[in-house]
Amino acid sequence: MARFDTKKLHAGYNPADHNNAVSVPIYATAAFELGSVAHSDEMFSFDSWDPLYTRLSNPTTDALEGRLIELHNAAAGVSLASGMAAVSYSLLNVTAGGGRIIATARLYGGALDSFTQVFRESNVEFDLVDDPDDVSSFEKLIKDDTKAIYVESLTNPNATILDIEAIAEVAHKNNIPLIVDNTLATPYLLNPFEFGADVVVYSATKGLSGHGNVIAGIVLESGKFNWQNGKFKQFEDTPYFLRAQDGSPRNYIDVFGEGAFTGRIRAIHLNYLGAALAPFSAYLVLLGVETLSERVSKQVSNAEKIVEYLESRIGKEVLWVKHPHAKGNKYSELAKKYFPKGAGGVLSFGLEGGLEERTKFLEAVEVWGFQANIGDAKSLIINPSTTTHTELNPSLQKAADIENATIRLSLGLEDADDLIEDLQQAFDKAFA
Repeated sequence: MARFDTKKLHAGYNPADHNNAVSVPIYATAAFELGSVAHSDEMFSFDSWDPLYTRLSNPTTDALEGRLIELHNAAAGVSLASGMAAVSYSLLNVTAGGGRIIATARLYGGALDSFTQVFRESNVEFDLVDDPDDVSSFEKLIKDDTKAIYVESLTNPNATILDIEAIAEVAHKNNIPLIVDNTLATPYLLNPFEFGADVVVYSATKGLSGHGNVIAGIVLESGKFNWQNGKFKQFEDTPYFLRAQDGSPRNYIDVFGEGAFTGRIRAIHLNYLGAALAPFSAYLVLLGVETLSERVSKQVSNAEKIVEYLESRIGKEVLWVKHPHAKGNKYSELAKKYFPKGAGGVLSFGLEGGLEERTKFLEAVEVWGFQANIGDAKSLIINPSTTTHTELNPSLQKAADIENATIRLSLGLEDADDLIEDLQQAFDKAFA
């Protein structure tokens, strides 16, 4: 079996199937020739997986999905037009019009706010754990209508780490799946399926693509969760469009097998809500994946150097530093288990002073980009409380451990000394 760095370059694609093109071609077409009535019947009856219409599948997006499936040793996957589509479709899919989701406040601000703004309209409620570091706090919230636990493996912006394996055990003991957003970690640093996750979602906009030039999302599934355990009747539904060619009824498990979760997303949410990933966007993500290991390794190295520099400024311009590499960080032991290659390239620190100092500091940086993305090849900086997490009310910001003083850094591939010098000159200007 090929190893990770070989898979990221070759998995999911055979040049012989594409006129021997070495680079995955961009199939810029809305539809595909059906060939014959018999072949058409096979495709419209889910008896053939040949491309039919680009909203549902396309050879370029198929290659991306195939590559990420192999990188995760997953059963199936579906690519989407954004990370929020990946999150939303997954949660809509598991709840199917009702029920509860257990989550934490340590999520992307937009995802957390969507619980109120979107899912309440779909009769879905969310229960936020009081202490995500206490695994028992998840089990205490499980009710008869709880449909899933949803967490981030490595959180934004404070780089906290959850005990995924223990949380998965709680989920499975109660016949519900664990859904893990693995955006910050990427499969290079962590494969959540190895620790019991059932569904993994990504904003491929971030580390997977890594160049700040595309919006994309991915949903992957392990294929091991039993969707026929009585709590998820939606996977046993037999909608008319899933019927066999002879007219006999079939459900999602009959048609998609181990890929029932992502198959249902493709058949319903992607098909009818339409967040289709464009072939050119899939191509850009594929290019990013080819250099994933090298990029993330450098970002981790840069993050650790920046952590050490910022720690040297505590008591001067810096209040605190949050990253598992920081001295005394409470997640250092979990990092040894889940992140032996390093706990990612995103960290946060507290800036001394108030609004005036924050404004001067953020506007003084020259190498760091002041923008809302993360996981880019370029280093980025932002103040989450009034930007990426501004949707959250004060109580949710407190629960997410977002202070006004919080500054988030996303490390890129620059020389670490240049990044440090840029931070220092910005400190000097802010506190002159």
